[in-house]
This record gives sequence, C-alpha cells and structure tokens, in this order.
Amino acid sequence: MNLSSSELIIFLSIKRNFKMKHIQKTLLGLVLLFWGLNAQAQVPAPAPAQSKPIVLLGATAHLGNGQVIEKAAVAFTDGKLTEVVAEAAFSGDLSQYDAVRLDGRRIYPGFIIPSTDLGLVEIGSVRATRDDNEVGDVNPNIRSIVSYNTDSEIIPTMRYNGILLAQTTPQGGVVSGTSSIVHMDAWNWEDAAVKMDDALHINWPSRFRNQWDLETFTVSRVKNKQYDEVYSVLEKTFADAIAYQAGNPAKRNLKMEAMLGMFDGTKALHIHVDEAREIVDGVKFAQKYGVKKIVVVGAEDAYEVRDFLKQNNIPVVVADIHRLPGRRHDDYNLPYKLAGMLHKAGLTVALSYDGVSNARNLPFYAGTTVTHGEVSKEEALQLITLNPAKILGIDDKFGTLEKGKSATLFVSTGDALDMLGNNMEHVFIDGRKVTLPAMQQELFEKYKAKYESQK
Repeated sequence: MNLSSSELIIFLSIKRNFKMKHIQKTLLGLVLLFWGLNAQAQVPAPAPAQSKPIVLLGATAHLGNGQVIEKAAVAFTDGKLTEVVAEAAFSGDLSQYDAVRLDGRRIYPGFIIPSTDLGLVEIGSVRATRDDNEVGDVNPNIRSIVSYNTDSEIIPTMRYNGILLAQTTPQGGVVSGTSSIVHMDAWNWEDAAVKMDDALHINWPSRFRNQWDLETFTVSRVKNKQYDEVYSVLEKTFADAIAYQAGNPAKRNLKMEAMLGMFDGTKALHIHVDEAREIVDGVKFAQKYGVKKIVVVGAEDAYEVRDFLKQNNIPVVVADIHRLPGRRHDDYNLPYKLAGMLHKAGLTVALSYDGVSNARNLPFYAGTTVTHGEVSKEEALQLITLNPAKILGIDDKFGTLEKGKSATLFVSTGDALDMLGNNMEHVFIDGRKVTLPAMQQELFEKYKAKYESQK
C-alpha cells in the first residue's frame, strides 16, 4: 500500500497514541476508506466491441460537411458506417439490426479538438498531475502519446459534450515535441491511438512583449530581447535536421530523427503563433527548410494576413475565441468573429482551446461563431468536425457521417452547439456504445436527490 504524505502523518499520529491492536484496526479502516474513495472516482470502463449491426432511425442527421438529412437512417456494422440515408431510402433488413428510434433527436459526427493537453494534465495548479512540458527548449523527440492518461477524469466530461477525438499535444519550450491523435474510450494509450506522431509543435517567438507600468497601470509594447536568440535556436535545429537527413551518421540522433517526417510530408509542422508579422515569418521559415505540411495554431492576428495564408494554402487552428480582443481599437467581438472571417476568406479553419478546464466547451465556442461570425450552423459545425479532421489528416475515417467512415458519433436531444440543447443520449466510438454517466453526472444525481427529498 502506498500512502501519501498526509496519510502517513495520520498513521504516525495514530501510532503515537494507540496500542498496536488499535493501530491495525484503524489502519484497516483507513485503507478501506481510501479504496472506497478511489473506486468512487474511477472513470467508466471502455465499452466492448460492437457485436451486432445498429441502425438509428428518425433523427435529424447533421453530416458535418454542410448537409443535413431529416428523418435519417444511420446504420453501422463492426464500427463502420454502412448507410447514411433518409429513413425511407434505408435498404437494410431491420430484423438484422438493433434498431433505435430517435424521433426529434439529432445525430452528429464526433467533435474533434486539436492542440490540447487533455490526458497530460489533470489539475493545472498541481505540478504532480502535469506531464505536458519537458525540461529544456528543444525536444522534438518528446512523444505526448506515451504520457496520455486514459483514466483521466476529464475525458468523460469531454465525451459528455460530444468531443470524442483529440490531438494530445506537448507544451512549452521552443520545440515542444510531437503530438498524437486519440479517441476517448480506451484501456491504455496504445488502444486510444488513432494516429501516432502526427505533428511536430514549435512556439514561434514574438518580436514584442507587453510591459506593465505599475505606477500608471498601463501596458506598453516593448521589443522582445530574446527574439533573435530563439530564432537562432530554431534556425540551428532545422539546419541540423537537414544535415542529418542528407548525411550518413554513425550514431542515431533521436531529436533529429523526430524531425525528418516534416520534410517528406509524413509529419506536419504546427507553428504556435499569434501576431500577424510573426505568422508570416513562421510560415516562410518552414517553407525555406522544405516543410511539406504547415499549420498555424493560435492565430490571434490571422485576419490581418488571411490573403497570405490563403495563397500559401495554410490551414489555421484558432484558439481561445472566448477572450477579450488583443488591442483597444479592436472590435469587442473580434475574437468571436475571427473563425468566421477566416472561413469566408477560403481558409480551412478549426477551433481549439488552451488548457483542459474550458476545452470541454468546444461546441459552444463553435456556436458563438454563428452569432458573431456570420457563418451558418452547419458551417460552424465543420469547424469542430470535418475541418480539424482534414487538418490532422484523419478525414478519411472521421469528421463526417459518410458510408465507410468510422461510426464515431453521438445523439443529442437538441442543438449540440447550444448549451441548452447539447444533451447526450447515446455516444458511439468506432461503433462501441460508450458509458456516459461519470463523476459529474453522479454528483448531480446525488445532490439532486438530496434537495428534492427536502421539498
């Protein structure tokens, strides 16, 4: 039995005040208490494989590609979609299916969140639960997938809002490491992996930084003295990787080998950058070194260089749209409009959110773009389904409800982009019916029963 420091203190205090027989009884009680608390906090076990064909009938199917089918039939076998048609056009024999009537409900493809530390961070303020940031500035060989915690209690909260796929991403440093794409119902990281080592992540430096004047309580922009230093680190790292690729090294260099996929297109480069000039600098830098697939992440000022991004066919992952604008002269709702502005410019745009505490609200951020971004509901839906699937290179299996793709989908009683409508009834990952109630739902029912009994 492993005791924490606080538990050990309790044990020692008991030892000082009681005889050994009392210690044994008390220790047994503590063990049972800790086991009980631990068991109560466990996430639901992963679902078993689909054993029989399933067809969902009568719901409105939002396909994720802009199309909607009223009174649809969505059928899947062995985890693959076999028919996505109007119910009247369904060709299967219903006697061979588990048929579920869902009149008045809505069916959506599983939502996808890119660039997240889900599974790497449990409690942001507790260092012992963080495994998202490696020591050092240049760590291309760091693989987030091996640290992904499938037992994280945050995962069920994401599933309950329809987020079923994530790009788990290392953070920090200049070259953060390599991300992987996972689904959210697995026993271990090997089972969770959808696409391993999909992208290398770098944090592009800013030319300027904010400086507070404590006397006047104002902020001014001053030159970032570390910009040239960080740029030099990136330049040397990429030049070394090119030289390593061209040469025949006697000894393996894991850092260099982790970068080689960028030059043949098997691995993307995700550049985390916000300012307009730096976005251009970062893209041109990657192009200079022959990187095949480039993605801009964060992109606070991307609207200022949208023509450049369009000309170079650079997709964008917009982060943290629920925030204040970066400048006083900006429109108050510029962050809300940003994704819509980029979408109208013809860019492939996806949404994300830094940190796991608010990431579960991803569908509601997409809903915000409808109100402020002048995009339709179906276009907003693409920001968290088809578009991130394209950006992450998994659109052949995920992102839309289409025949032959993975049966990774959910059923909601209402509009999934609206807090009042997003209410899960059924969730399937690769055709497996996922258990929905987790700790938050159990606590809700617990205290609901308590207060209803007092009426």
